[in-house]
Amino acid sequence: MTREGARGPYAEQHTHVAVGESRWPMAGAVAAAIVLTVLLPDDLRLAPGWVLPVVEGLLLVALIAGDPGRISRRSTALRAASIALVGVLACSAVWSTIRLVDDLIHGGKETDSAGSLLQAGGTVWACTILAFSLMYFELDSGGAAARAHRMPATPQLAFPQQLSPELNATHWRPRYVDYLYLALTNATAFSPTDVMPLASWAKIAMGLQALVSLLILGLVVARAVNVFA
Repeated sequence: MTREGARGPYAEQHTHVAVGESRWPMAGAVAAAIVLTVLLPDDLRLAPGWVLPVVEGLLLVALIAGDPGRISRRSTALRAASIALVGVLACSAVWSTIRLVDDLIHGGKETDSAGSLLQAGGTVWACTILAFSLMYFELDSGGAAARAHRMPATPQLAFPQQLSPELNATHWRPRYVDYLYLALTNATAFSPTDVMPLASWAKIAMGLQALVSLLILGLVVARAVNVFA
C-alpha cells in the first residue's frame, strides 16, 4: 500500500469541515411557538401568560448568542439549554392538550362556541407539531451540532435519503424542515410515513405525538359537530 493510500482515510477524517445548518429556521419555529402560547386561552396554559414566553425567549437568546449563524458548536452548556427549551415546549404542549381534553369532556368556556373551540384546538394542535418537530430536531443523532460534524452509521430517525442507496446521499444531513415535515405528517397520519423511527426514544416520541394529535383532532371535531348541530 502506498503512503498516500495509507494516510488517505486519516487525512479525510481530519480535514473534514463541519457545515452546520442555519439557526434561523429553528429560531423561527420557537418564536412561532411562543406566539401561539400567548394566543392560548388562560386555562389552557401551563403557567401564567408571561412565564413560558419569557423562559423560552431567554433560552432561545442564549442559544443564538452561544452559537450564532450556523449550528456547529458542540458545547455541554448549549446542549443543556437546547434540551431545556425542547422540554419546556413539549411539557407546555402536552399540558395544553390535557386541559383541552378535560374541557371537552367536562365542559368549558371554549367548548360552548364552535369558533372558539376550533381556534383553541387548532392552536394547541399547532403547538404540539412545533414542539415535537423541535424535539426530533434536537434529539436525533445527538442534535444539529453533532450532525454537522458526523452522522452515525445507523440513524435514529431514518429518512428516505438514508434508506435508499440509489439516492447517493452519503453527505446528506437532515435539516429542521425535514423534522417539521416529520412532525406534521405524524400528526395527520397518526403513524410514520416516510421517516422510520429506529431508536426507542424516537418510537416513544412519535407514538406519543400520534396519540396527542388523535385526541385533539378527534375530540375537537366531534364536539364542534355537536355544537354546530
